[in-house]
Amino acid sequence: MSMAYEEYMKQMVRPMREELVQAGFQELLTADEVENFMEKTEGTTLVVVNSVCGCAAGLARPAVTQAVLRTDKKPDQLVTVFAGQEKEATAKMREYFEGYEPSSPSMAILKGKEVVHFIPRDDIEDNTMETIMENLLVAFENHC
Repeated sequence: MSMAYEEYMKQMVRPMREELVQAGFQELLTADEVENFMEKTEGTTLVVVNSVCGCAAGLARPAVTQAVLRTDKKPDQLVTVFAGQEKEATAKMREYFEGYEPSSPSMAILKGKEVVHFIPRDDIEDNTMETIMENLLVAFENHC
């Protein structure tokens, strides 16, 4: 890949990253960061596998940011990896999603290292933002 292409992609996805960071999500950019986070994490964690696709922009990110901002009962940690951008970090995080097919975008709620709720792309692209948000709010109530 050329340096110009890599720089273009960084600029293109910056607003997609910032949307989650501004809502309180910590970006995990390397496989080591994912592993270090997961080895130390306690309580509940909401993981968003971010993506450049339309359903991430129009549904997943707005739904998850609104769900997090509109409730007091939410996971202890909020983290994100970016599929197609930090491939190693995304692959490492997906190792913790045992039993779930890779999906971008997707969201997982973990208790410790165990997935207790998972929302794959299929449940994002075929729904409304409000339905996805409600799915998350119910999961927060049940698991956080």
